[in-house]
Amino acid sequence: INVMEKDNISSFEGFILVGFSDRPHLEMILFVVVLTFYLLTLLGNMTIILLSALDSRLHTPMYFFLANLSFLDMCFTTGTIPQMLYNLWGPHKTISYVGCAIQLYFVLALGGVECVLLAVMAYDRYAAVCKPLHYTVIMHPRLCGQLASVAWLSGFGNSLIMAPQTLMLPRCGHRRVDHFLCEMPALIGMACVDTMTLEALAFALAIFIILTPLILILISYSYIARAVFSIKSAFGQKKAFNTCSSHLVVVSLFYGTIIYMYLQPANTYSQDQGKFLTLFYTIVTPSVNPLIYTLRNKNVKEAMKKVLGKGSVEV
Repeated sequence: INVMEKDNISSFEGFILVGFSDRPHLEMILFVVVLTFYLLTLLGNMTIILLSALDSRLHTPMYFFLANLSFLDMCFTTGTIPQMLYNLWGPHKTISYVGCAIQLYFVLALGGVECVLLAVMAYDRYAAVCKPLHYTVIMHPRLCGQLASVAWLSGFGNSLIMAPQTLMLPRCGHRRVDHFLCEMPALIGMACVDTMTLEALAFALAIFIILTPLILILISYSYIARAVFSIKSAFGQKKAFNTCSSHLVVVSLFYGTIIYMYLQPANTYSQDQGKFLTLFYTIVTPSVNPLIYTLRNKNVKEAMKKVLGKGSVEV
């Protein structure tokens, strides 16, 4: 009983996020890199949200979902990066039990929301390319709101199941998390009991929250590809391709890392690979999303010119 009590007490004391403390020369470089990417993420995604609200030409389903994605990326990075910067900057690598629980919940929830939201965006692109004449009828505002709600609810629902299960695992006094944030694979790897049942549950939910949306994305794009190749003019093909290419790049970046992280057993999980992959989808992907959509999108560029133009006239 004393050992169990000691384990519970040590768990509630909090955790030590080892992060990159075994590579102190890397920490200062990473601090600068992570801070730069974080500021770019906030600036880029805030720009997308403001442009979507201010420019009436962007009051369409595509930009409604893009604004949701931008808001999601801002929440995701704000839930992980400030703690990471604090740990990289100073000698203290601790995080409270409550802080770790909140971080785990939001990392899992927002990651799940992004998976489903990307599938919703693929369906929107399918409707735009394959059913252009009925697009406004199919993607009416009520349906857009419902699809966005499904994305947010499914992500937070998944996390509501997995986060408490992960945190309740006995750790026999272990407090050192070999990661720079409280992420599920790293926390499961710390357990001193057999985690096969929990890993099976995690895998089953990952099929629902990661693979099912991916399959829907692939189905949408198979229809889109067929429609694009049936277009006779090269200009029409290019226009249809440009409509979807930004979304395809974002899907590839996001899903590539997520599948590798969450669809493999914890005992085959390489911590160093895990850290760098997490670093990639925590700081790189959210900051490049606005760039990918802005650089390849004429409407966003025009909206930005219009807003900046207004600003310079008023000054």
